[in-house]
Amino acid sequence: MLLRQIKYFVTVVDCNSFTEAAEQLFISQSAISQQIQALEKELGVQLIIRQNRRFSLTPAGEYFYNRGKGLLDESDELCRETIRIGQDDESTLRIGYLRCYSGQELHQAVAEFSRLYPEVSIHIVNGTHEELYDLLRFGGVDVILSDQRRAFSEEYVNFQLLSCGCYAELSVQNPLSAGQSVQLEELKRLPCILISSREQQNVEQDYYKNTLGFGGSFLFAENLEEGRLMVVGGRGFLPVESIGTLPPVGASIKRLPVCRGDRQIFRNYCLFWNKEHSNYYIEEFAGLLKKLILRE
Repeated sequence: MLLRQIKYFVTVVDCNSFTEAAEQLFISQSAISQQIQALEKELGVQLIIRQNRRFSLTPAGEYFYNRGKGLLDESDELCRETIRIGQDDESTLRIGYLRCYSGQELHQAVAEFSRLYPEVSIHIVNGTHEELYDLLRFGGVDVILSDQRRAFSEEYVNFQLLSCGCYAELSVQNPLSAGQSVQLEELKRLPCILISSREQQNVEQDYYKNTLGFGGSFLFAENLEEGRLMVVGGRGFLPVESIGTLPPVGASIKRLPVCRGDRQIFRNYCLFWNKEHSNYYIEEFAGLLKKLILRE
């Protein structure tokens, strides 16, 4: 009996579907069925009663599911503890994230990771896309949370989190805030407020203007709070993405989807890390963050 077969069986029961379990485990439905049949043959008992596209558990199947689920949890803990003991006491995880990101999921993922791996020291920095990219290329960080601006590189793990909608935060005094959405062309009449360090302003402006199509003039803020104060003061609009939770805008600001024609603009957000430097801690953190972001 293989631990993998137990995982297949438990996943099928958790999903209540062979099809969904196969998708979750990234194998074919026929393969997962064959493995469970092989498990039943080895045990010499029937675990599942198949009824067309539905199934139910036998008493033996109920018992095997409950004990198997606990065994898988123990196996995960065994792996984590073994890796912890085998790693240096001074293990470090260096995380970079976009300056404009302000969701709570990153905080929650760091807190949960620290609870699971208290021996790992976490260092966090923020920056623009290009600043983070340079840090990753030259070894300044281990993993970055950033938007996708280039074709995926074979040198890096491109761990996709989600494709999220683009929004514009506008003053409620602006006539455009009265609609349910705002067209990209309409926004070209307003200054676009970007969150950027002074050194990266030209790079950010070039990307938003020539790649995303935001026209007009550009203003810059150091952080989200400063950018929103500029919006409230009627100085322009602030482009944001719906990755995870965003702090509420308050009564003075309206957040509207940015559309090109009849479709909202979407952008990809990912975690990136160097394949040659991939390790268990980076992969664990990536899984934690993705689960939290998708939950929201």
